[in-house]
Amino acid sequence: MSSPLLAPHPFGDLITVESLQEKFAHFHQWEDRYRHLIQLSRQLPALAEGLKTPEIELSGCENRVWLSSQLRHDGTLHFYGDSEGRIVRGLLAVLLTAVEGKSPQMLLNTDPLQLFDELGLRAQLSASRSSGLQALADAVQAQARKALP
Repeated sequence: MSSPLLAPHPFGDLITVESLQEKFAHFHQWEDRYRHLIQLSRQLPALAEGLKTPEIELSGCENRVWLSSQLRHDGTLHFYGDSEGRIVRGLLAVLLTAVEGKSPQMLLNTDPLQLFDELGLRAQLSASRSSGLQALADAVQAQARKALP
């Protein structure tokens, strides 16, 4: 019997990489991408206060950010997180879409930020947001390494 998912969300399941690629393909201005990031941030459920522990709070981000994972019974990872900033929450939603439900080995063999390039998001980020995004990607890779059998 598997344990219930901590902090379930629609990313990677209802909101897929393909649906994001299709949506962002219609945006030609950064402002449109920015607005959609804010919409995505609203779809990320707030993380329960009890899950916002110092152990999962990331440093190197412009806003406070929490990211962790849970190993599922099938060997894949469920990622969950939250941020105090709307744009960072939107970026986190895109990241969750890219990494949700993948095996640790698959995550270690791919760049968690590739989707950001495909969606035209990384080039427009400030240096501090880019640094924060890299911290999120590093945290995904660390969680994947930790979950390896």
